[in-house]
Amino acid sequence: MLKEFKAFAMRGNVVDMAVGIIIGGAFGRIVSSFVNDVVMPPIGLLLGNVDFSNLFVNLSGSTYATIAAAEEAGAPILKYGTFIQTVVDFLIVAFTIFMAIKFMNRLKREEEQQPPPAPPEPSAQEKLLMEIRDALQK
Repeated sequence: MLKEFKAFAMRGNVVDMAVGIIIGGAFGRIVSSFVNDVVMPPIGLLLGNVDFSNLFVNLSGSTYATIAAAEEAGAPILKYGTFIQTVVDFLIVAFTIFMAIKFMNRLKREEEQQPPPAPPEPSAQEKLLMEIRDALQK
């Protein structure tokens, strides 16, 4: 059973998928940091110093200054600012993946459009054999 598991785990597709998942997770963290630390602050500034990470709707009827205070009190809240940041994260990741796939497809098309290499010219021995064949057919 251990041999079967080792054979399964070392198959090319499984290893490729694992590498893709690890790189994808790291890429997701990079995009989240980019959105939270680079994209959203200027957008918040343009919208009048809005901090998207602290936008929420309190459903309990009480008043809380921050999400942390509302969560500490156990109040039900809708964190729509966090949702907006997550949507922006998704759009950036989706666009990046779209561009990568578009680039790979273009490379693949260019590869397919290249004419196949010309077949090698027959050797002297093959030419002689073809001449003999043709003479026998006559």
